[in-house]
Amino acid sequence: MEQTDAVLVIDDEKNIRTTLQQVLESAGYEVATAVNGEDGLSKLSKSRFDMVLLDMKLPGMDGIDVLRRMRETNYETPVAIITAYGTIENAVEAMKLGAVDYLRKPFSGSEIKELVERILARRELGEGDLGTYAELMEQAKLWINRRDFERAGATLRKALAIDSSRAEAFNLLGVCLELRGERLEAQKRYRAAVGLDPTYEPARANLSRTTRFDYSIDDIDKGDSKGKG
Repeated sequence: MEQTDAVLVIDDEKNIRTTLQQVLESAGYEVATAVNGEDGLSKLSKSRFDMVLLDMKLPGMDGIDVLRRMRETNYETPVAIITAYGTIENAVEAMKLGAVDYLRKPFSGSEIKELVERILARRELGEGDLGTYAELMEQAKLWINRRDFERAGATLRKALAIDSSRAEAFNLLGVCLELRGERLEAQKRYRAAVGLDPTYEPARANLSRTTRFDYSIDDIDKGDSKGKG
């Protein structure tokens, strides 16, 4: 008998938990819910889950803290972040911890099911039979889920060789480079993503954040030189 996939929903809003549970149970998944980060970690320690839907804004322990604790405890369960914000706060930190997928409020039932199906389907991806841009993007996200940013970057380059007109691939490659310490190369990819789609907010936010860092370093250098003069 085939085992039913199990999903854990961690969200402090009762209506969000109820909606996600109803939609996913109607699609055939087993669903458990947790009201905060501590409750979610407790459930993860007692049961097996195939993926987690995690609210970024939680009382007490926030989503990033939960992700960090999961990885410290070796829970490698794929995580999708639930957020109500247009610009994903802490997106690079979340990806560093293996979370590359987002469910943005407000969302529809079809969006929920499509996201969960897509994430769980990554488990079946092989490495030798990927021929399309979409397949390579899903493989790259699987490597990010597993925090293998070198393989993720290599896969994203293959996707870009097939189709270099998509902002998402350039942005994700930029994040992989940034997480490997190659910040200037990351900025080039963020700029490429913004050049392709000036409205693509993740790349805009990443470029703004990393160039602000450059500006602050310049100011420090100028201040030091003035002090020494």
